[in-house]
Amino acid sequence: MTGPVSRVRDAASARGLAIEVRERPAAKSLPEAAALLGVRAADIVKTLVVKRSDDTFLFALIPGDRAISWPKLRAVVGVNKLRLPPPEVALAATGYERGTIVPVGSTVDWPLYADMSIVGRRIAMGAGAHGYSMFVESDDLIAAYAATVADISQPIDDGAGARAGAQPASGG
Repeated sequence: MTGPVSRVRDAASARGLAIEVRERPAAKSLPEAAALLGVRAADIVKTLVVKRSDDTFLFALIPGDRAISWPKLRAVVGVNKLRLPPPEVALAATGYERGTIVPVGSTVDWPLYADMSIVGRRIAMGAGAHGYSMFVESDDLIAAYAATVADISQPIDDGAGARAGAQPASGG
């Protein structure tokens, strides 16, 4: 297999990171993806590409049952402004389309910030291409990428659902 999934596998191997990649039917939502994978929404971790004001990026790992907390993330990163870039900018920054983004095999190893609630768990996340999911031990991923672990999430508002982070695009 060539392409983004191979890039994920090769990058994981280069870091000594054990992963399992599974093919799965397309899902229209995070809860649907969780059902297809036989996991809880909290076990699916969203990789959000976040743009800083200096035009650099970072990854934020947020469990599927929570949303990013912009004030918390800004405090941990030590900046006043962060935002989600448009899909084409996220693709250029990572080599992955939105909905498939994962820090493993990204075209640039942007700094990684992981919500503390994912520590000590086996998680599912994007695998670089639509129709694939990657499973990994979160602690191994955190160690392989020297991630900063902090409280960077908040409960999802009732009306927001569990879609792509359920956060405003501006990030404040």
